Amino acid sequence: QYLTIMPSACDSLIDDIEDMVSASDPTPHERQSARKTIIPRARKRKEQLLSEELQADSVIPGTQKIWMKTWGCSHNNSDGEYMAGQLAASGYKMTENPSEADLWLLNSCTVKNPAEDHFRNSIKRAQEQQKKVVVAGCVPQAQPRMDYLKGLSIIGVQQIDRVVEVVDEAVKGHSVRLLGQKKDGGRRLGGARLDLPKIRKNPLIEIISINTGCLNACTYCKTKHARGDLASYPIDELVERARQSFQEGVCEIWLTSEDTGAYGRDIGTDLPTLLWRLVEEIPDGAMLRLGMTNPPYILEHLEEMAKILNHPRVYAFLHVPVQSASDSVLMDMKREYCIDDFRRVVDFLKERVPGITIATDIICGFPGETDEDFQETVELVRLYRFPSLFINQFYPRPGTPAAKMEQVPAHVKKQRTKELSQLFHSYNPYDHKIGERQHVLVTEESFDAQYYVAHNKFYEQVLVPKRPEFKGKMIEVDIYEAGKHFLKGRPVDDSKPFTPSIATPLQKGEVSGLTQHTHRLAHTLSLSCTNT
Repeated sequence: QYLTIMPSACDSLIDDIEDMVSASDPTPHERQSARKTIIPRARKRKEQLLSEELQADSVIPGTQKIWMKTWGCSHNNSDGEYMAGQLAASGYKMTENPSEADLWLLNSCTVKNPAEDHFRNSIKRAQEQQKKVVVAGCVPQAQPRMDYLKGLSIIGVQQIDRVVEVVDEAVKGHSVRLLGQKKDGGRRLGGARLDLPKIRKNPLIEIISINTGCLNACTYCKTKHARGDLASYPIDELVERARQSFQEGVCEIWLTSEDTGAYGRDIGTDLPTLLWRLVEEIPDGAMLRLGMTNPPYILEHLEEMAKILNHPRVYAFLHVPVQSASDSVLMDMKREYCIDDFRRVVDFLKERVPGITIATDIICGFPGETDEDFQETVELVRLYRFPSLFINQFYPRPGTPAAKMEQVPAHVKKQRTKELSQLFHSYNPYDHKIGERQHVLVTEESFDAQYYVAHNKFYEQVLVPKRPEFKGKMIEVDIYEAGKHFLKGRPVDDSKPFTPSIATPLQKGEVSGLTQHTHRLAHTLSLSCTNT
């Protein structure tokens, strides 16, 4: 018996997967294992011909090639890694070649207009090439009814654990949208489980989302519309995820969220408590990098944070976005701090954590920003000479309060962005490092493929010779050159590389978090997909 479901021009909308899949239908895993139990039987010639004809027209989910593109922050990248892992574990083959893929999974970012423009253009390109399309990330979560998303399947930011179900339906031509929130007894959860299969973009680096959403209501921010209010993962789950990562050969962990400083406020704990627990799990030579935190929530933890950032297995690095040095602009942004609060954070940490790297963000041309407001920001950069500075020309995001405010003229925004960029490029933050001897952790390859990229205790980028024995190792180098964004290190002759990993790292593209049996099954299905 054969059942054929005919979509109406692929634009029918199914609000939830349950509308298409009943409780009695097989799960993706049951679908795979069922192949072993199929027993062929003799048929009459006519039945065989009919069967072959129907089979030729049918679509078998789990045998297609998928190309995934992710835009945006490390939280989004973590979501992308989880989605890729689940798809690979279910038999789909992830490919880095978009032209050979049957389906494109596009994981979007809504922070800036250009990122959404790239996302929209990718959808158009996929459709022109007759590719199936599934969209994910903050854009469709915040604005699922946008015209250019019509008829497309959507995976909400808290529904990434159901990516296989959505893709299964999309390859059959059905449109499915899962945009709900995960809740437990009415309380919103941080998101999908942390122990799901994933494919790390870099097998040496584990990205862990510690919470989703935030406690702010910034007037320019579209991400809030997608990620919502603060929802934190329990400490025990985060510690277990870190432990599992180290057992898979990871030597660096990044903690990410929309605001790491607010972690735990919804579940009766706080960021320092989490960090002290995680530090206990980090092997010698491995490192932890803390993600972005807004000033209000780090202020009350400064003493503990200074102690943690001084720990030998934690990078002395903190990303604290200031956005503007004008109190009136900060008030219009609803940033919930004044510039003195930001200065207090930076001054305290610079004093207590010698050499610390403070990275920050600045928006140029926010509505209502005067020349005097902008000059206050210029003076802040001139004073602190931030080694890492993200300068953003203001873009009004649809649906945000800032989009309705009186805008600064485009040419003024452009000029202010240019002026601040020129100031940033006028100083060299690393020149004084030449001649230093440093221990650095080697984790990746440079963009030009000429060097390996390592980081020192202050998370400063150090380029080292591309020798295979250095990858994933802590090595000792002498700094002999400094650029605007990097240092170059020469390995010390009599120093031996130290291996922080407690296990052999996974291969690039290998699925994390699978049992041996499941991994063998996924590998077998992946091979069969390659051969079909």
